Amino acid sequence: MLLLFAMAIGCTGFFVNPTLTSLTVGPTATINQGQTVQMSAVGTYNDGSTKTLGSGVFWSSSDTGIATINSGGLVTGVSPGDATINASAGAVSGSTTVTVSLNVTAIKVTPISASIAQGGTEQYTAMGTYNGKQVDISTSVTWNIDNTINDTASIDSNGLLTTSSGSITANTVIHVTATSANGVTSNVATLNVTVQ
Repeated sequence: MLLLFAMAIGCTGFFVNPTLTSLTVGPTATINQGQTVQMSAVGTYNDGSTKTLGSGVFWSSSDTGIATINSGGLVTGVSPGDATINASAGAVSGSTTVTVSLNVTAIKVTPISASIAQGGTEQYTAMGTYNGKQVDISTSVTWNIDNTINDTASIDSNGLLTTSSGSITANTVIHVTATSANGVTSNVATLNVTVQ
């Protein structure tokens, strides 16, 4: 009996707690401003096992002006943009990305109608309706134009449309639209490009 007890004590030295080697943080999510999403951190250990970690995880956001996260891993969208969500347990860490978008219900692009000479530029603005308020979302929408033949025109991510000089041989009409991250498309703005 004593021999078995001694063997049991001796064997305990062979069992070592597995070491955490990596953290997988998720989900990678897109949420609307004011919405929340619950993060999780799954640890992988040196023996190949995995475990969802609860306590002992420190959460942080790369930009709390875009998304905040509490001690339990709950993310809240604050303003449009991308934020990196980090989780760490001791010396091991992992991260994921959360994109926050405005849940706009309508978009109005202005000017609705304009005319410029070839080689000129026109600045467009996208105003989104969010919770009954008008918000400038010009830098967070996807801008589209329907006439890029012979590189007639291009529009950047801020809504600045530029026409090329010399490639237009006749007066041209370009239609401009903007689409939000949640799939709302604006009215169609018309730009008349005249040949000098």
